[in-house]
Amino acid sequence: MNTFIYSFAPAVRLTGRRNFKCISPTSLLSGRNCFITCPHRAGWKARIGETGAMNSTLLSKTAILLDVAGLFLKLGTTAFGGPASHIALMEQEAVVRRGWLSREEFLDLLGVANLLPGPTSTELAIMIGYRRAGWIGLVLAGVCFIVPAAVMVSAIAWAYLKFGKLPEIRGLLYGIKPVIIAVVVQALWHLGRTAVKTWMLGVVGVGAAALSYFGVNPLLVLLLIGVLMMATRLRTQPQGATACVAPLLGMTSAAPLAAATATVTPFSLWALALFFLKVGFVLFGSGYVLLAFLRADLVEHWHWLTENQLLDAVAVGQFTPGPVFTAATFIGYILGGPKAALLATVAIFLPSFVLVAVSRPLAPRLRKSPPAGAFLDGVNVASLALMAVVAWQLGQAALVDWLTRGLAVAATVWLLFYRVNSTWLILGGAALGLARSVFQAGP
Repeated sequence: MNTFIYSFAPAVRLTGRRNFKCISPTSLLSGRNCFITCPHRAGWKARIGETGAMNSTLLSKTAILLDVAGLFLKLGTTAFGGPASHIALMEQEAVVRRGWLSREEFLDLLGVANLLPGPTSTELAIMIGYRRAGWIGLVLAGVCFIVPAAVMVSAIAWAYLKFGKLPEIRGLLYGIKPVIIAVVVQALWHLGRTAVKTWMLGVVGVGAAALSYFGVNPLLVLLLIGVLMMATRLRTQPQGATACVAPLLGMTSAAPLAAATATVTPFSLWALALFFLKVGFVLFGSGYVLLAFLRADLVEHWHWLTENQLLDAVAVGQFTPGPVFTAATFIGYILGGPKAALLATVAIFLPSFVLVAVSRPLAPRLRKSPPAGAFLDGVNVASLALMAVVAWQLGQAALVDWLTRGLAVAATVWLLFYRVNSTWLILGGAALGLARSVFQAGP
């Protein structure tokens, strides 16, 4: 006799137990499993009691969708700490607690997400939703992961516009910004050890940093380095490579040309939406690479934001749970209010849904293609180079005195050597900044 474990989902597996344990409706969102003894064949997923004892569908589509929505609403509300933390929490919930996927399946999805432009953890959530509940699950998982953070960021942006000049608010950001610099340095260290696989990748990474430092558009830097590495690989394996690499070039070739001709542009909702739509389709690497794109166009070319406003947007995106890309929500709100915040959020995340849907048949070919892999290796290294340059530039604005410099150094040490959760450091920086502002204000 076989036993099936279910958690309001069709993925059923054998356990060998012979017991029945019912689940209460209130545990729908808790992830607790229900154990049911069933004498039927392995692989049977949806019905119990084919003999007639229980003839109804046990797992309705509605229950499955509620389970998906509950998980990703929970993660979108509580998943602090950036993409690495999000991925770890998804593995814990979807693999360990709910048994939706095996570890091997989870790693395959994560590998595909890393090949796509856009926020990796958001795309991983979308993939899990699709695997769990089809096309509706794809949309539902992504929306439920994004919306809680977007709502929080919008509320903070409203308070920022209303109270941003108060010492208390400035004090919070005064303490948070140095920790953000430390978080970026930690990401550079860990990602760099993985991305720089050969001496040539190290050399082109330094070259990418130099290009970025002297003002070359970030999109052009990514494309040039990716094509350089792809061309190097094509010299040894030229046959059959073009078809595998073409989808990648199609995702990146048009945008750099448009970006290269960017000029000072008056603010409009459509220009804002098109900018974030472009970023969502072409941004490879960590969410922190978003800083390079925001600074290049919104600060330097169009002058829609100041350097400090950009830092504030990134700080809020990092401080809140969910995707770091909700910095776009903050930027939209301070530029054009709630309507612009909604438009910016939809524009930057919409490409993730499209790319996940389109990449399902393409991903296996891309992963197996050496030229495509070389292109992505180059893009990843260039992304880290952009992050390094932006960290240096933003550090000049954030590290303004001995206290901020000491906080940045201490946060970097704690992150690298003691693996302290970045959320606690951000909260500590906020408390330190607030205490400083209160002390300076006096009685």
